[in-house]
Amino acid sequence: MSSISKSKTLLDVSTLAFSQFAERTFVGNVDGETITYAQAEQKVQALQQLLISAGIEQGDKVAICSENMPNWGIVYIAITSMGAVAVPILPDFHSNEVHHIVKHSEAKLIFFSDKMNNKLAEDDFTSSLEFVFSLETLSLIENFSKRSELFAMGSEKFAQFKAKLGKVDPVNKLIIDEQDLAVIIYTSGTTGQSKGVMLSHKNLVSQVYQAQKLIDINESDRFLSILPLAHTFECSAGFLVPFSNGASIYYINKTPAPKIILKAMQQTKPTCMLSVPLVIEKIYKSKVQASFNKNVVIKYLYNHVPFVRKKLNKIAGKKLQESFGGKIRLFGIGGAKLSPFVEQFLQEAEFPYAIGYGLTETAPIIAGAIPGKTAVGTTGLLAEGIEHRFVKHGQEGNDAELHVRGPNIMMGYYKDQARTDEVLDKDGWLNTGDLGCIDKNGVLSINGRSKNVIIGASGENIYPEAIESVINEHALVVDSLVYELDSKVVAKIYIDYDLFDETHNINNTSDSALHAEILAILEEIKIEANTLLANYSKICTVFEQSEPFIKTPTKKIKRYLHV
Repeated sequence: MSSISKSKTLLDVSTLAFSQFAERTFVGNVDGETITYAQAEQKVQALQQLLISAGIEQGDKVAICSENMPNWGIVYIAITSMGAVAVPILPDFHSNEVHHIVKHSEAKLIFFSDKMNNKLAEDDFTSSLEFVFSLETLSLIENFSKRSELFAMGSEKFAQFKAKLGKVDPVNKLIIDEQDLAVIIYTSGTTGQSKGVMLSHKNLVSQVYQAQKLIDINESDRFLSILPLAHTFECSAGFLVPFSNGASIYYINKTPAPKIILKAMQQTKPTCMLSVPLVIEKIYKSKVQASFNKNVVIKYLYNHVPFVRKKLNKIAGKKLQESFGGKIRLFGIGGAKLSPFVEQFLQEAEFPYAIGYGLTETAPIIAGAIPGKTAVGTTGLLAEGIEHRFVKHGQEGNDAELHVRGPNIMMGYYKDQARTDEVLDKDGWLNTGDLGCIDKNGVLSINGRSKNVIIGASGENIYPEAIESVINEHALVVDSLVYELDSKVVAKIYIDYDLFDETHNINNTSDSALHAEILAILEEIKIEANTLLANYSKICTVFEQSEPFIKTPTKKIKRYLHV
């Protein structure tokens, strides 16, 4: 086990990991070659010499825009362990967002994958950006812009870079303070306001330590990565945690659709994985719920006889473990709230799932529950070192906004003091914007976002997320969005049109008749959901959502685009 508690910076973390686990496999593609910790260290050292040759110094910003691959993490380590600042850019971001981040962050250099380099336009060179590197080859892209003089063979910048190659001193006398800025992560949240979250070395290293206190990760573990590394959940818990403890990480060099993920699991037989709720919810609906619904009798018994449901779930759980490679001991779920009915299945199936809760602003872990310690609808215990309080209308109280304070709280939003002051006070308390409570055992429950809550006619708090989880139980529902319209609770529902086609005779049906049938199904879904909801939170009207909802990288619906 790594002595991570002694580390204060990412330089400390990397130095320790490279020395302790040199011969172990560090990263690799599922269908490709692997890289050991010793080989990764050599790449890091070579990269740092390239970065110095390009004029990168401590505190300079270096962006990474790519899908997941082994070189992503190696570049991230090279940047942060030389005192520069990494700026990860989500591959799903539109080119306009990429341009904004490059300019706003004042990045001097960027690493692009082949799939992403079309997202950078030549006008970005009017900003602070000086060089573009390939993430695949870890080398300069000399002809990135044909019309820009920046990469012309005779340009001053290019000539200086070439002259310094192989002649600069290696990074060996750095003094990095734990309070130094390490990463700026630009969020793509549900509110539509992208913010550059500044995380220090202390923020990130404390997360590694806090995660290790929750569950032991060691050099025998194999991680399969399916979430974007540019998201703090995957980067902290799915990269830095295994890296600091000598584990191996495998990447899928294709879009991680459910079938591709399941195949990769069979190949790598991972012991640990991180996921967002949508992935496991899709697998449950398509594999478990669908198989039970095929037989009318089994469907009835499953839905109405708890003893039978538990037996069936236990059998299904064994099959699920086998389909995941048979070695999973930690399936971490975070990034959004898990549907209670899916979590009930995971518990009764005795599947080793863990629940995590946090924000990009908290690097990200605030609370978590490991396999065997989870409780449906809760998010576990607060991570070590985190203080909490609940604030409502300026007064402390229960079922109010959660405020937290600890070593993992962000430094603030980059170049945005006004928005920093809105959520982070002078005493270090961060307002999460989430409503919740903690029980007598210290277990945290999160009910919803304060910005989304609907106030009922008699002053009741109505949580859209809770109603959505009930609606989503229906086999035909892919996603739903609950909001307030004219003082009423309404919902938009996106159904599984492929499943609808399979269960309805559409060949000789007119468009108007089909539409009427869909509306009738939506009405049935509403009635069924209302039988499970309190009177004050019942749905008044449902609308068809004919196209998939637009989502964030952690698969939360961008509510502001649909309400």
